[in-house]
Amino acid sequence: MSRTDRASRVIAVPAEAVYRALLDREALESWLPPDGMGGRIERWDPRPGGGFRMVLTYLDPTGSPGKASAATDVVEVAFAALVPGERMVQRAEFASDDPSYAGIMTMTWNLTTTAAGTEVTVTAEDVPPGIDQAVHEAGIASSLAHLASYLEATA
Repeated sequence: MSRTDRASRVIAVPAEAVYRALLDREALESWLPPDGMGGRIERWDPRPGGGFRMVLTYLDPTGSPGKASAATDVVEVAFAALVPGERMVQRAEFASDDPSYAGIMTMTWNLTTTAAGTEVTVTAEDVPPGIDQAVHEAGIASSLAHLASYLEATA
């Protein structure tokens, strides 16, 4: 059975600024890793049909939480749809020998203009069963908080 995880946050900047941060390599490396992780992009092709490869490293790998190794998650992301200022759809696949992380997860980033800025809603569909739902939703919320800090500091 497929699972859907989601989180949202209002960010006090226009949707166009949020969209630019979703497609800026250096910005993504700084705000996308959730709390407790760092990240680097190894491959970058920001166009429909393109994508990126990101290596996320746990700052404290106690308990071997990584999917690719004890300390890392590696994810291949393809851009399925890019609608400037409105939406980005990604197809993400984790590198792992553990079948509980297998499959392609679809992540949709919807941007909705509000009086306070832009509501960013992230919906993850077909989440692999090895990913704990509460941890995943907290991770998405953490990334959104980092995105808000990144954008609001420069606004």
